[in-house]
Amino acid sequence: MAQMRPKSIAVFNSNDIYPISADSTMPFKQHRDIFYLSGADQEETILLLFPDALNVKHREVLFVRETNDHIAVWEGAKLTKEQATMVSGIETIYWLDDFDKVFFDLMTEAETIYFNTNEHYRQAVVTQTREDRFIEKCKKDFPAHQWAKSNPILQEIRGVKEPEEIELMQQACNITEKGFRRILKFTKPGVWEYELEAEYLHEFINNRSQGFAYTPIIASGKNANVLHYIENNQQCKDGDLILMDVGAEYANYSSDMTRTIPVGGRFTKRQKEVYEAVLRVKNEATKMLIPGTIWAEYHKEVGKVMTSELLNLGLLDAAEVKNEDPDWPAYKKYFMHGTSHHIGLDTHDYGVLKTPMKANMVFTVEPGIYISEEGLGIRLEDDVVIQESGEPFNLMRNIPIEVEEIEELMNG
Repeated sequence: MAQMRPKSIAVFNSNDIYPISADSTMPFKQHRDIFYLSGADQEETILLLFPDALNVKHREVLFVRETNDHIAVWEGAKLTKEQATMVSGIETIYWLDDFDKVFFDLMTEAETIYFNTNEHYRQAVVTQTREDRFIEKCKKDFPAHQWAKSNPILQEIRGVKEPEEIELMQQACNITEKGFRRILKFTKPGVWEYELEAEYLHEFINNRSQGFAYTPIIASGKNANVLHYIENNQQCKDGDLILMDVGAEYANYSSDMTRTIPVGGRFTKRQKEVYEAVLRVKNEATKMLIPGTIWAEYHKEVGKVMTSELLNLGLLDAAEVKNEDPDWPAYKKYFMHGTSHHIGLDTHDYGVLKTPMKANMVFTVEPGIYISEEGLGIRLEDDVVIQESGEPFNLMRNIPIEVEEIEELMNG
């Protein structure tokens, strides 16, 4: 609210419940922005913020769906007005049916309406959302108002985490650790990728997580060279590695881990060589995540570290590096994705990327080397919190990553 223009209203809508077919729907997931701002985790909820409202009670308002006995029996009880206040801290609660009337009245006092468009750099939305429909209707009903964007404000504030958020993310990482330790004991030649996925899920749900924070990747052998391999339906063979990109959610917050382990419990000489190279790049990259770092520059620096490791591994030669295309450097042949992204309520979370990094931003660090001609793909990933001074704090510091520890736990 402090960053809104004078005489302006901001509105945030819940997500829709998406249909599958017949009477089936996808499980409801709340829109992260309304959840972040209010804690309201219920469908058909609207948050309205109007710092300059003439009536003090209309400066922050939550609209929730009116419940009745029929809904309580079939769907479960919905928030009462008292519960909505308890959850959100917002005093003024209206039923959703009152929204049009109250909104029209408040818009007569306002000059600007903030629309909450999705401007994340990786978004690829093809469905029309509740937010989209609201924006369309607003433009038609209030053509003389000015429009503004909520997104830049949200990128700024959601990108820097509160201590409570970091605590929840730590909890998500701790649950992920339990899952990984379980897998180290369970993995053996002949196991199927989906069996490993099931072991993770059992451990996550058993620890009060709702499950995976994103679709898990369990990629053995050559499958590891498909960056978004999610079929998880192949048998793991002795001598191969398994790349596992998985993370538990906890209280709507994400963790995002990648570990690569040997099916038979021991790395070959070559696998260990490549693994150690990826680990060194990860450790070097982590040190660069300090306040003031620019994301794009950071990726260039990581590219230099990776280039030197690939030269040592004999995957690149000096001539290739000397004559490389600056827009697609030589190292990209073996490491084709970015090293870090914001993480929080979303796995690829909101957060500014073009201005200097700040303390309490949380980033993944995830370099990889993928050698398709050798049927080998290794990625290692941790989640780290940028500190006011010194190296970032690794939320996954307790999750085994060193070759010796992994081999010991797999053979113990």
